[in-house]
Amino acid sequence: MNTLTIKHSYAVWQYMSSFDAPKKCDAIVVCCSYDLRVCDHACDLLKKGYAETLIISGESGNWTKHIWSESEAIIFRERAISNGIDTKKIILEQRATNFGENIRYSRALIPRAKTVTFVSKPNSLLRVKLTAEAQWPEVTAYVTSPNIEFPNDISNIVGILGVINEMVGDIQRIQQYPKMGYQAPHKLPETILSAWHYLITQGFTEHLQLNSSQDK
Repeated sequence: MNTLTIKHSYAVWQYMSSFDAPKKCDAIVVCCSYDLRVCDHACDLLKKGYAETLIISGESGNWTKHIWSESEAIIFRERAISNGIDTKKIILEQRATNFGENIRYSRALIPRAKTVTFVSKPNSLLRVKLTAEAQWPEVTAYVTSPNIEFPNDISNIVGILGVINEMVGDIQRIQQYPKMGYQAPHKLPETILSAWHYLITQGFTEHLQLNSSQDK
């Protein structure tokens, strides 16, 4: 992988993860994924008193349907219990297959919540924030992630190439989804758009989609 690819990927990673701002809130919602460090971070927040309720949301996604026989939520729940979280504080949501569903199904479980902190991977924070603003507008949404650095700390499950493909797809969705009502509008800096275009020219197109009705 050439130096420019790493440089532009790092710029996108840094931007997408820069919206980290956990707050004390009514509930913490974990947007499950292939990275169990997301669960660990959510558990740390709960232990520190950021909230009393932990919603673990996820059925399966592009990666996890190939690596786990049980839902993401079940796997993350086991991790939370191993982290010492009382099962009485955990609410399980096992239907969500994308961020929109993470948010909509969690909303149905805690409809009276006024403030929620969503926990996800660093490179997903902006998308989660924009999705929450569009699909749960009456709640004040915060986002946070574990401290994972690119490229050294990337999960071995997907690897650096997989994460770059994932980020390229996310930048596309940030531009397209507001028109469909899936996410709130967001103006991406020209430097990030330039990095995104470069990564596409290098062949990182696996998570780009022609049919944007998927992965809301």
